[in-house]
Amino acid sequence: MIAYWLFSYFIGNFLTAWWIGKWKGVDLRQQRSGNLGARNAGAILGKSAFILTFLGDAGKGALVVWIGFFFDFPIWEIAVAGLAVILGHLFPFWLKYRGGKGIAAFIGVTFCLTPDLFLAMLILFLAFYPWLKSATLSMLASFSGFIAMALILQVWLIIWPLIAAVFIIVIKHKSDIIESFNNRFRASSL
Repeated sequence: MIAYWLFSYFIGNFLTAWWIGKWKGVDLRQQRSGNLGARNAGAILGKSAFILTFLGDAGKGALVVWIGFFFDFPIWEIAVAGLAVILGHLFPFWLKYRGGKGIAAFIGVTFCLTPDLFLAMLILFLAFYPWLKSATLSMLASFSGFIAMALILQVWLIIWPLIAAVFIIVIKHKSDIIESFNNRFRASSL
């Protein structure tokens, strides 16, 4: 089991944005936010880089879950592997622990492992985005829905690693969240 979790962490270390940046001759760590995720890749290299990065990062989360299902591992062990792949994405050892922010990898894991909770997240994101006009703040609402549904469906004891991942991702987004709140309140006070 430990081998599966370690493997998942190493899979998480495959940062799609880094490879796309290398292919395009750009070190995304030196551009804008310096983040190796879909948002920064898209801002620097365009929509196709965003889509490829998102699919690559979500794909590695989905792959780890698929492997767990293939070997018929218990759900909680697959959830730990999901956390491991996200941690690998956030803190890749070979890039001095400076990776992406984990959203796409989290989406890949939850879409495959907990489709009902993923659906709750998606619905809340789509409901809040037109009102908040901020992907970051809408993400907070969708994460709240994910945790609430895990409690309501009484699956939180099984998928606790994904709830832990939510808190880690939110911490990684702290500066984005503060900026989004400031922008939102500034806009509403005008």
